Amino acid sequence: MIISKTPFRLSLFGGGTDFPSYYLNNGGCVIGGTIDKYCYVTARYLPDVFDFKHRIVWSKNETVKNYKDIHHPTVRSVFKLMNIKKGHEVHYQGDLQKNSGLGTSSSFCVGLINALYSLQKKNINKRNLASKAIHVEQNMLNENCGSQDQIWAAYGGFNVIKFNKKGNFEVNRIKKSKKMIRSLDQNMFLIYTGINRFSDNIEKDKIKNLDKNLNNLDKIKDIANHFVENINNNFSIDLCASLMNDYWDIKKKLSKKVTNPFINEIYNEGINNGAIGGKVIGSGGGGFILFCCKKNKQKKFLNSLKKLPIIKFKFTDIGSEIIFRNN
Repeated sequence: MIISKTPFRLSLFGGGTDFPSYYLNNGGCVIGGTIDKYCYVTARYLPDVFDFKHRIVWSKNETVKNYKDIHHPTVRSVFKLMNIKKGHEVHYQGDLQKNSGLGTSSSFCVGLINALYSLQKKNINKRNLASKAIHVEQNMLNENCGSQDQIWAAYGGFNVIKFNKKGNFEVNRIKKSKKMIRSLDQNMFLIYTGINRFSDNIEKDKIKNLDKNLNNLDKIKDIANHFVENINNNFSIDLCASLMNDYWDIKKKLSKKVTNPFINEIYNEGINNGAIGGKVIGSGGGGFILFCCKKNKQKKFLNSLKKLPIIKFKFTDIGSEIIFRNN
């Protein structure tokens, strides 16, 4: 039996420029990090004594005789990619709600590939792990998704990820002080809207309007580069919050599906009660809203949003890892 542990990610700046339809022509840059919220994938060989070959346990409990009959699209595609022949049992567990903007789907894909490689007693490095997950989601599943989530899940850490026009990516760990990370950890909150949405529908709409959005995506990339320049010189939580607001203003122009009256209400409530910056995480339309609020205003801020789930988190350095092995 193998258990993999894979972090979810929090994307700060540059989201949208990690889509091949953009970076293959313009290059892309995203900034963010993995957080201490995870998904766990348990994988083991299934003894040949059942009247089925594979058991997949997620929000459903699937038992099938052929991997082609597996309903979960990611599991089915990964099994095909890895040419799985033996019977397998796979279980998924996650710390936070799926389809919530934290890259949960990609974390699961990365964690599953990592677990199955380990079960086969094979090694896979971070780059190949990320690349295979990108291939599964973009080419096998034909999902309208970017390339950042898979990389963060595999690598972990607070990084600048750059994409070039040839389709390659470069991961640069931000040389950060403990003081800077502590400032982010202590002044940021995730507020769950309660809206569970499929990012594919929103991203499809953005891609459809790519030509109209090129100028906005260029501005989003400029914000990411501006953050990198300042983080290396004189980081401040005020600058981070200000850029979050700038990014959110531009992101809303990418698609009408990015926000809605309820999201706007939550955002305004947070800002009006002490938060100095905020934005929706991921594609938009629901999921989590990230707020930046300084300590002296946090009591008022938290009280104003107490009816909604509030998640505290910390940035972490470790990507997908095997935490249990017994094979």
